[in-house]
Amino acid sequence: MTSSNETAADVRRTLERLSDDCDPVAELEERRPADETVATQETVFGALANDHRIRALEALRDGELCACELQVVLDAPQSTVATHLRTLREAGLVKTRKKGKWTYYRIADTAVFELLDVAAAVETPTE
Repeated sequence: MTSSNETAADVRRTLERLSDDCDPVAELEERRPADETVATQETVFGALANDHRIRALEALRDGELCACELQVVLDAPQSTVATHLRTLREAGLVKTRKKGKWTYYRIADTAVFELLDVAAAVETPTE
């Protein structure tokens, strides 16, 4: 365990000194995920981090809905629903189509349902 005052450079030197491997730091750096991957994950999980947005996605399981229908599902004002739908669209979780003055929303990829199902299956501590 490292102390809170130890710098990353100190930890690197310690690892290099203690390791029998030729370059333990390089091996650990290879485990670092690409910035683009982390940015995408952050966007997706950020979009999922709101109960209205999760409810909207769950409502879209059974097919597309227009914004006004989602307003009823969420029991929220139009401006709130529009903000949440924009966040979901910008994260790539929903797609839209226009029909006259109506905008219809649908799930962009079924992987969204997999994310929701995994999240529902995780056992959270009850304290």
